[in-house]
Amino acid sequence: MAILFDFTCEDGHINEHFVSSETTTVECKTCGKLATKVVSAPRVHLDPLSGDFPGATYKWAKARDQKLQQERKANS
Repeated sequence: MAILFDFTCEDGHINEHFVSSETTTVECKTCGKLATKVVSAPRVHLDPLSGDFPGATYKWAKARDQKLQQERKANS
């Protein structure tokens, strides 16, 4: 199965390649020199309060508001 990895060559070009996880070197798309796999930080954005993904917190708050409104109507 191919996974997207970042590779960098000695000239500093950074390219993405779909390769197997065992692949450590590829040809640079820019200059054709040997490029090695680099570890890149995952791009993850978490909610600062809950630690969940932002959509999860929003979904919880929306469901809570709806439940409170239903309870208020039932108690009126």
